[in-house]
Amino acid sequence: MDTDEKEVSTSPQVLADPHVLFFIIIIRVHRCSSVVNSRAMLIFENRKWIQAPFASEDELEGVVRDNAEAIFGPSSIYFPKMLFKTPGGAASVPDGFVIDLSTRSWFVVEVELARHGVWTHIAPQVARQIIASTQPISKQLLIEWVVERAREDNGVLEKFSELGIAQLDVRRVLAEILDTRPIVGIPIDMVSRDLNEWAQSLKNEVKLWVIKKYVEFSSPNNVLYEVPDENRPEIDTQENERARKRLEISLPDLLRVGLLNAGDRLYLTYAPKSSGRKRAVEAKTYVGVVQQNGGIEVLGTAFSSPSYAALYAIQDAGSSRTTINGWVSWKTITGESLSALRESYLDQQSPTEASLAAVDEVEHEEAA
Repeated sequence: MDTDEKEVSTSPQVLADPHVLFFIIIIRVHRCSSVVNSRAMLIFENRKWIQAPFASEDELEGVVRDNAEAIFGPSSIYFPKMLFKTPGGAASVPDGFVIDLSTRSWFVVEVELARHGVWTHIAPQVARQIIASTQPISKQLLIEWVVERAREDNGVLEKFSELGIAQLDVRRVLAEILDTRPIVGIPIDMVSRDLNEWAQSLKNEVKLWVIKKYVEFSSPNNVLYEVPDENRPEIDTQENERARKRLEISLPDLLRVGLLNAGDRLYLTYAPKSSGRKRAVEAKTYVGVVQQNGGIEVLGTAFSSPSYAALYAIQDAGSSRTTINGWVSWKTITGESLSALRESYLDQQSPTEASLAAVDEVEHEEAA
């Protein structure tokens, strides 16, 4: 296999948020067809972490389980392994299921290591899992598990509430979600050409997230894991152009076109949800100030991401959540969300039918 390897020196880049002091110093890029896998070395003070293989699939599964919301999205609900059967009686145990309330979609999760064969291991396993999980009895079992989780876990209940889903409508919404074709979600340590080609051939949408492991060079027992930021997959086989562009937009883009201005105030009102007879917690409203560089300052601390700024605020209010969608949570003085401003930006960047017609007319005149 031909591999084009090149070493690229970069300026130090802060990972995650401005409080994390790990830096990317060297990136090695291995190109194979349209698949790109990068390697990085992390440096903290005079300590170095280098990329290392996962000891086992169980190790990778643990990382996915502990960071499911970071991978699948802040409005997602993750369920670990469970046994289902195909109509013919073949047992299948997916590594997990995810229901994403914000996109009204669901995932059959298969955690994999790249060294496992695509055609002999991954492909037949996923095929069995899709068949088994889409059976009516399997879907009903998933609904019951989610309902039970919502009763016992205020964090799950909060996700429904944030999206305006009343408790009485939970079963109906879940049934509607599970009536759609499941997405195949594969967290993996590296994407091979075979895996990419197989994913592109599947009727179901496939999303691939690359998870990386780093060990300290001088103390290999010290381990760090890298998961995708803002839950963006490495590959999405059915991602449309608008969805791709949406993930690429940042606050500086909104400032550049005047949808936001430095010094603008954003507002987030939050109170941890309570259930049963627990006393309701009084809501707090937090103010975020848009910075010249596109960051948001809240409680005296600046963040480059709306979601990190929102998370900092809700944890101050007493939430135990580890993720939140800041694009939805932060509102302008007029009550418009950052998500709505992002859609306005996309509309501005997309040529209208009128402008396209004008361009065609000019080209026609020039040709004449």
